[in-house]
This record gives sequence, structure tokens and C-alpha cells, in this order.
Amino acid sequence: MTWHASEPPPWPAIKPRAWPRILVRLTALSGIMAFGLLLHLLLRLVERPFFGLRRPLTPGVTQIVCRAVLKVMGLRVQTTGTPLRARGALVANHASWLDIFVLNAAVRVYFVSKEEVARWPGIGFLARTTGTIFIRRDRKEAAQQTQVLEDRLRAGHRLLFFPEGTSSDSLRVLPFKSTLFAAFYAQGLRDFMQVQPVTLVYRAPGGADPRALAWWGDMEFAGHLLRVLAMPYAGQVTLILHAPLRISDLPDRKAMALACETAVRAGMADPSARPENR
Repeated sequence: MTWHASEPPPWPAIKPRAWPRILVRLTALSGIMAFGLLLHLLLRLVERPFFGLRRPLTPGVTQIVCRAVLKVMGLRVQTTGTPLRARGALVANHASWLDIFVLNAAVRVYFVSKEEVARWPGIGFLARTTGTIFIRRDRKEAAQQTQVLEDRLRAGHRLLFFPEGTSSDSLRVLPFKSTLFAAFYAQGLRDFMQVQPVTLVYRAPGGADPRALAWWGDMEFAGHLLRVLAMPYAGQVTLILHAPLRISDLPDRKAMALACETAVRAGMADPSARPENR
């Protein structure tokens, strides 16, 4: 089974004794996210007229909510390295919908996502509310979308995107696409912008398929969510924050994409990033 296969692996059926755990966790997650969303919307009423594009309050709410969600799921996060402090962006490998919670819990960022996500029921609304930038895969709109990224960067936002363009089975890193890196080379930005590569390394709980936390191919979101919630312990993810790269040190977007991909692959290959099963 590879990341691009059309059929998901034959996951075992959820055992009856796991359903009480699933229901308790679903109830807790619903309450946490509903409260966080309400607080977020109220704070936006203050942020929007007084701060414009800048959001000094709501990213903290997102971070707290995501940390609480991971706690309920039983997914432990181990972080190494220091988050980017300068203006710029983070780029990471993409393995699962869990990536969103893990990254938001660790660093205050705004995601760059494919335009289709904006139309997903529930998830699309949450993404728009938290400031996600949606990109349409259309060459005719490339210049306009690059301008949107530039505007957000100039406003001091730290962006985060997945240069692979799709999710994998969590055991590999796919080739990085260089398109979105072009915004960092705009006049007036390249002299001070930095990009921080980030590696996400998932470790499933003992006895589970090593790809159990990955969500890729044609997997259904609801089914995968229930399988994760059914686990007594959902495993661990190691978040490796690599040294930031200065835009001015690399000649173009393709060189930057390759440098970031190399760093992320090195993190994936590091045996210390994959702790023993629990």
C-alpha cells in the first residue's frame, strides 16, 4: 500500500468495548470546539475593526483548543527545536488531518490550503474562521494568489503550507512543489523573510499498523476519526522544527523548495524521531 493507492488498507473493525470511549471523546471534542469557536468569533468582532489583517488575540484561542483536542484523543506530542520568530513561513510534510491540530498546538500559524477544503462541511467553516488562505490550482490565478500571500506576510502572519500537495501514509516524504515559495521572493520580502522546515513523524501505538494515524488516498474522514478515537492510546508524534532558511541565501523558489525538502527528509530518517511503541 503506497500513498497514492486507491483503496485504503483493511483496518480491523472497531470492537464493541471501544464505543463508550468513542462517545465520551466525541462529546468532549464537540464541547471544546464549540466553546473555542464561539470565543474565536467574539474576539474577531474586536480584532477585525481595530487590527485589520493582524490577529493578536484569536491565534491563542486556536492553540489552546488544539492542545485540548490532542489531550482528549490521547495523542502525545514531542517537540524539538525552536519555532520561527522572524517573519516568514513554515513548511511541513503532510500525513493526516491530525497535522492541523499538532501544528496549531505547537506554533501560531495560518494555513495555506487547497480551495476545495473551503467547501468541506464543518471543516471549511472552521478553516475560514481561523484565517486559512485558500489557493485554487489554476495558473491563471497564480499572480493574484501570490499577492494574497504577500499581503498576509507583510501583515506579520506566519504562514504554513504542505509543499507535497497531498497527504502520504506517514512513512515517507513526497517531492516538494515549488509554486507557493514564489511569494517569498517578492521585492521587499526576500531580504528579511525566512522559511522553517518542519518534520512530522508519527508513531502508532503498540500493535497497530504503523500507518494507523495517516489519512491519505481515498480514506473517509469519519471512519478514520472513529478509529483514532477508539484507540486507548493514540500514539505519539514527534515535531521537529529545523533551523530556518533565509530567503536571501537561496537563488530562487526551486532551490528553496529543494532545501526544505532535504531538511524534512533528514528529520524523517532520524531514528531518534521514532520512539519505542507504548
